[in-house]
Amino acid sequence: MAILGAKTFQNYIGGEWVDAASGETFESTSPANGDAIGTFPKSSREDVDRAVAAAKEAYEDWRLVPAPRRGEILFRFAQLLTEQKEDLSQLMAREMGKVLPEARGDVQEAIDMAYYMGGEGRRLFGQTTPSELPDKFNMSVRQPIGVVGVITPWNFPIAIPSWKTLPALVSGNTVVFKPATDTPTLGERYVEILIEAGIPAGVVNIVHGGGGEVGNALVEHPDVPVISLTGSRETGVEVTKTGADRLKHIHLELGGKNAIIVLDDADLDLAVEGIVWSAFGTTGQRCTAASRVIAQERVYDELTSRLVGAAEQLRLGVGWEEDTDVGPVINQAALEKIHSYTTIGQDEGATLLTGGEVASDNGLDKGFYYRPTIFGDVDAEMRIAQEEIFGPTTAVIKVRDADEAIEVSNGIKYGLSSSIFTRDVNKAFRAMRDLKAGITYINAGTIGAEVHLPFGGVKDTGNGHREAGQAALDFFTEWKSIYVDYSGRLQRAQIDTAD
Repeated sequence: MAILGAKTFQNYIGGEWVDAASGETFESTSPANGDAIGTFPKSSREDVDRAVAAAKEAYEDWRLVPAPRRGEILFRFAQLLTEQKEDLSQLMAREMGKVLPEARGDVQEAIDMAYYMGGEGRRLFGQTTPSELPDKFNMSVRQPIGVVGVITPWNFPIAIPSWKTLPALVSGNTVVFKPATDTPTLGERYVEILIEAGIPAGVVNIVHGGGGEVGNALVEHPDVPVISLTGSRETGVEVTKTGADRLKHIHLELGGKNAIIVLDDADLDLAVEGIVWSAFGTTGQRCTAASRVIAQERVYDELTSRLVGAAEQLRLGVGWEEDTDVGPVINQAALEKIHSYTTIGQDEGATLLTGGEVASDNGLDKGFYYRPTIFGDVDAEMRIAQEEIFGPTTAVIKVRDADEAIEVSNGIKYGLSSSIFTRDVNKAFRAMRDLKAGITYINAGTIGAEVHLPFGGVKDTGNGHREAGQAALDFFTEWKSIYVDYSGRLQRAQIDTAD
């Protein structure tokens, strides 16, 4: 794929490509080497108002399109994503920095979600139940809600939009989509492919710009009853407060501080492989990243030694080179935040075992690279063991037994993904029951989920809603209960059935 250069892009509103009303723009550049990717409209409340009006108007027709027909558009979308998978992956390596195998996985997740949610167009199950009265029929059905505001992050710039937009669309809602300002080109391509798949004008709209302008305008807009956000805990709290006055449906996917437990009976080769993938994949920029490793004391030294050796073998570089293991972090601010936690860990008394520095050799000075970092001798209450770093840093914590391991794993404010490596089926099942997290893996690392199971977390990781699977449909639809009385007389439930 050719590098895009400084191509100029636009918003898509009501079926037309348009500039921001103000005429202002911003640039997208590659975190790998600073190359220009494109110029985008720096939108404002006026642009959001236009997009919401278009989505609101389109909703009246879209909600009446038979759900199987809506699903067929998602099937075509999946096919187009498949055809363009490599181009999108190459673009992702440039604009977001993800290494190619992971970029391909990111796109594949959207393909899987499109096929899955396309199939839901022929399901969208409700229920029928027997009535307590004679000659009466009861059923429940799902109904769409209206305009959905979708606000997505940069770290999964194709997958996460699919988690939000596709269940919303198949359910009969319309969408105003604000992609992250670090990955606007990928958001633009996502919408272009939806258009190519046959999404009608106004059903999907994209408005580029910052969270302060575009995001807030979406959350505050009276004609946007539904907001789905993936972001920081702090942003999630503000969105909840802002949406509360209008009783908006708010879905939040927020932070994580995930742990992998390694017990003394674990397969250490497998555990090391799982930890390295979970801690340093996507350069640690996942809400499911393993930023803690909880090791039983008998295996602590050997595990730590193996982890350091494996981390030091990882090759840093641009994501589009096939032999790169770890790409850049997203921007300068992220680089500075990650390095600040290295200083915090050292000041707290943890032992820096490897990494802990900005990488600038061999041409890496043109991008934002940080060496994979491992801390040992970490106390579970240290900041590096409690706060989300969102970079290639993990902290190894020593514990006595499985009970203490589960206690330490749960001893944080987040609860997204969790993992335990053990050959003991009894301990595995106890972990499945007792780990306070939305996802638990046995003998695998912390990562996300397959598209047909719910994705999300507990505690401060979110507000109880889930993405993917049937659970996503519960957020993007409302239940209606319907009663058909064909008795020809007035029947009063609970009254006429009483003795």
